[in-house]
Formats: sequence, C-alpha cells, structure tokens
Amino acid sequence: MDVVATLADELDPGEAEAIALALEIKADYLIIDELKGRHKAETLGLRIVGLLGVLIQAKKAGYIQTVEPLLIALREEAGFRIHSALYKRVLQLAGEVPL
Repeated sequence: MDVVATLADELDPGEAEAIALALEIKADYLIIDELKGRHKAETLGLRIVGLLGVLIQAKKAGYIQTVEPLLIALREEAGFRIHSALYKRVLQLAGEVPL
C-alpha cells in the first residue's frame, strides 16, 4: 500500500510525504505544525515537535541567543500565525519573560 497516497486523502501532499518519510526512516521526531497532520502523525506512533518547540530547544542548546526576534520574523515575513497566548508561553519557556 502506498502510504503517501493513503495519507494524501486526508492531508496536504507535503504533510503526507513528511509523515511517510518519518515512518520509513523511523525518525526520532517529525517537525510538523499543522494540527491535522500532527494528529495523524501521533495516531501513527510518531513523536512530533513544532517549529516553536525547535526554537525553544535551539535556545536552550545555545544555538541561538533569543527566540523573540525569530517569532517576530515568522509573523511578519513568513505569515506564520501564532496565538498571543502561545507567543507568550514560548517566550516563557525560552526564559525571555518571567513566568
């Protein structure tokens, strides 16, 4: 059975390909943000992380100094939608605003 074709019935082609590849290579994590794709990946046993989670981990590991300028660029330049409560929570987890 073609996993991509099966997933493409429910998801965007890119999400279907990403999930199929993650399954094929037995990835530790799949980076995915779309809610529908996240739910499907989880039901297939994949561990997921979103872009915002990657940014938090990058800061904790010392790869980036601050998260907020990247959040601003994601919103303004890439049209990435981030709810204000999530925006604040990401900054808290990154240690950029008090809890």
